[in-house]
Amino acid sequence: MSQSPTWLLDHARNEFSQCGEDGILEKILEVLPNTDRWCVEFGAWDGQHMSNTCRLTESCGYSSVLIEGSAKKASDLEDRYSQRSDVYPICRFVGFDSDDNLDTILRETPIPQDFDVLSVDIDGNDYHVWNAVQEYRPKVVVIEFNPTIPTEVDFVQPADSAVSQGCSLKALTRLGTEKGYELVCVTLCNAIFVRQEYFALFGISDNRPETLRTDTSAVTWIFSGFDGRVLLQGSQKLPWHNLQIRPSHVQQMPGMFRVYPHEYGRVRKLAFKLYKKVWNALGTRDAA
Repeated sequence: MSQSPTWLLDHARNEFSQCGEDGILEKILEVLPNTDRWCVEFGAWDGQHMSNTCRLTESCGYSSVLIEGSAKKASDLEDRYSQRSDVYPICRFVGFDSDDNLDTILRETPIPQDFDVLSVDIDGNDYHVWNAVQEYRPKVVVIEFNPTIPTEVDFVQPADSAVSQGCSLKALTRLGTEKGYELVCVTLCNAIFVRQEYFALFGISDNRPETLRTDTSAVTWIFSGFDGRVLLQGSQKLPWHNLQIRPSHVQQMPGMFRVYPHEYGRVRKLAFKLYKKVWNALGTRDAA
């Protein structure tokens, strides 16, 4: 009997990670040949909070490059690893231009170009910073996607450090393929890739995002009824702000128009014609 494509999720375990990545990475690294015991993480916070590399650094003898943009958190990183000469805390924001991308930062360290694990979690431009990596070819990439986006949607936020929207799993999978990586596991908010030359070692017969993603609990689906009512299914919360999405606040038409149009009487038809004219004019103004 062949194993399930999602078999790596059976190894999910948290010591420092958020969604089982510690145990999953442990198993992936057992499968990979010729590991070099180097890892990179950004944003690394204090090196421990929801970290995908802390277990590797503190329990598995890994050398690490830990990059954090916040001066306070970077200071905590330096304090935590002040006795470790093989851990390189760096206070920088990783970007996607030639002067601030990961290639530029890693050149300042002794890390090999094919190091074992790269973990990317910056709550926004994750897609763009991975896309900008050209010189370094980590064997495993753990990268955050926006878990509220349905699996079928290919979405990438603008390449703008002032924007924090994230990207979809489908977009990351497309980018991974372009960069020579294959998806092997999906947790609630992280996609895990290995370089294509290692993919066959995992015996995954179907690695489509819709197969490997088993947890869609954060997704909100929005659709409309024949009567024009906007309907919500799935999660009805803005998870990072802990606010409920109120169905009444996403309606596009007043209640008097939320009726199948063929059932409008003469007065309602005339009123809706005027409403639609005003609505379209406002839309044109907003677009400008």
